[in-house]
Amino acid sequence: MSKSSRQPSHRLDSIVTTHPLEWLQAIIASINDGILVIDSAGIVRMVNPEYTKITGVRPDEIIGRPLLDVRPGAQLVSVLQDGHSRSGVFRSEGGVEYVVDMAPIVIDGKVVGAVSISKAMTEVHALYQQLKKHKEKVDILEKTIGSMAKARYTFEDIIGKEGGLRTTVTMARKAAETDLPVLITGESGTGKELFAQAIHNKSTRANGPFVPVNCSAIPNELLESELFGYEEGAFTAAKRGGKVGLFELADHGTIFLDEIGDLSYHLQAKLLRVLQEKTVRRVGGTQERTVNLRIIAATNKNLDQLIRKSRFREDLYYRLSVVNLHIPPLRERKEDLLPLIYFFLGNSTVESGKPCYSISEEAINVLQSYDWPGNVRELKNAIEYATCMANDWTITVEDLPGTVPRTPKMTKKPSSTLKAKIRELELETIRATIEKYGNSTEAKKRAAQELGISLATLYNKMNNSPKS
Repeated sequence: MSKSSRQPSHRLDSIVTTHPLEWLQAIIASINDGILVIDSAGIVRMVNPEYTKITGVRPDEIIGRPLLDVRPGAQLVSVLQDGHSRSGVFRSEGGVEYVVDMAPIVIDGKVVGAVSISKAMTEVHALYQQLKKHKEKVDILEKTIGSMAKARYTFEDIIGKEGGLRTTVTMARKAAETDLPVLITGESGTGKELFAQAIHNKSTRANGPFVPVNCSAIPNELLESELFGYEEGAFTAAKRGGKVGLFELADHGTIFLDEIGDLSYHLQAKLLRVLQEKTVRRVGGTQERTVNLRIIAATNKNLDQLIRKSRFREDLYYRLSVVNLHIPPLRERKEDLLPLIYFFLGNSTVESGKPCYSISEEAINVLQSYDWPGNVRELKNAIEYATCMANDWTITVEDLPGTVPRTPKMTKKPSSTLKAKIRELELETIRATIEKYGNSTEAKKRAAQELGISLATLYNKMNNSPKS
């Protein structure tokens, strides 16, 4: 240590050694609690200004006099006698209320005096209110975290990972090893949140929070305060102490924004800032709070069309879709149908407590001939309904819900004219090229370039394709 760095310490030692009593008195005078000291005979030897402020007793009225003469009933003298500390003793003198802590002064094992420390009830009340306020914040945080859905699913839980979803799962596994934003597209009921949870649990953020948000389930006027939180007094119904937003709760974890296509244009701009700056500002606040989170978004809407209609920001789309995962509908991966059926049958067996269900071959044929517009969710509901309706432990065609057609779907009559056949071949070529490059606007531009047509012509031919 240098000489200059030791110099203040020498000066401090000099002051304490030269003026020990004055130094001690100055320390006691600067304390914001009321302090009173008595000697072994119960004579008051010292009080500080805060004691006078709390009790109204001046130093000249009490110093040098027996404490019990000035403050009848004072318990500090009892501390001299039994040597035991006391805390939280309520006192009321002359309309003044305060709380006192007391302790003996011991030197070489002998009680030589006692000291009391007083706090005014107004200060105690203020501290209590502050403690209560912090406890309310902790309770809100605990309730919020406790009510959040847990990321329970992994890639091992995905049925179809070796079948129709093999390509998508492979991409998702690679995405999980990075911290890049992910956009999951697919029809309703295909299992987009299942993939989001699997990505989170495979990532380095697996031990952090997973916060799912359904953007279409929360009114837009409330969604901003839910996502970003708010400060106390930000609006009429704002809670005392404000509220922590979901972005902050997802710090060091993952936030899953489902139905991102329903997000208002205003909130899209604020979300873009979160992605770019990694900061959030609560509603009604001025402080920027840094957040370390990963965003996974999902939608069943065509964002390209929403962009063209100026209902979705193109810059936000490119920020979100660094990794774009498309989950194909169940009708395009019929090889996964049978494993899903038996999986849901097994779950129904566990939930009902009945012996294992089986299913007739005829019922399987009916299920396989259906296109399942509601995808995996609809299939799950159909199996649960069938297990409820089955009289025996074997599901038959009669046990299936009425929404599932009992007769195989008629095969579309093949086109007979040369013009129609050319049109079908053209559409198949377009679909194959788009599948090769992807479904984003930029990908479709590359597909159109390969096909030798403009992007507008590509969209026109796709929109005018015959519906199945």
